[in-house]
Amino acid sequence: MAEKQEEPSNTQNGEPENAEEGEEKKKKKLKREDLPPFEIVTGERLPAIFFKFQFRNVEYSSGRNKTFLCYVLETQGKESVTSRGYLEDEHAAAHAEMAFFNTILPKCESSLRYNITWYVSSSPCVTCADRITETLKKNKNLRLTIMVGRLFMWEEPEMQAALKKMKSAGCKLRIMKPQDFEYVWQNFVEQEEGEEAKAFVPWEDIQENFQYYEEKLAEILH
Repeated sequence: MAEKQEEPSNTQNGEPENAEEGEEKKKKKLKREDLPPFEIVTGERLPAIFFKFQFRNVEYSSGRNKTFLCYVLETQGKESVTSRGYLEDEHAAAHAEMAFFNTILPKCESSLRYNITWYVSSSPCVTCADRITETLKKNKNLRLTIMVGRLFMWEEPEMQAALKKMKSAGCKLRIMKPQDFEYVWQNFVEQEEGEEAKAFVPWEDIQENFQYYEEKLAEILH
């Protein structure tokens, strides 16, 4: 079973422990803190420090109050087109899942078919799960697969019911395997400028936690 984690350190949250590191990174952090309420952060690659903390598949997500959503959007047709990026909800009232439907989905044409894959730090809340179900029912040209690092409030009956509705609507919900975390690391995490890409280093309990969540999801969706 996954182990309970301690409160995150400043380093885990992306805050440097010494002044020398802090001066250079302060500008980047200012951009995040100066965002207006409910702003959605978007981009092609997310900072490695956030990936290592937010995507870690622990059982008790202490301090992990954001959602990071990495997406791959494949347009089916004579010439297949693939686009990718990530969304981060900066405040609790603007979830990354909603941001995808409000900012990315409108660019899709109803006459084309799309395969969408999300790699998300945790599974959606009830409200977002209901929006996913509603969207898939209305847009038959969409195929959505959601790979999640953790299950959010999975013990709650309302949450379980929402996940089942997603499945009935055609959404494929999966728990991220170690290979999936490596894929996100390689394709969605930024590397230091001037340095060679660093290999993904799995944390000690990554396989154990994957199996734990996979069992729980199977129990919910059976």
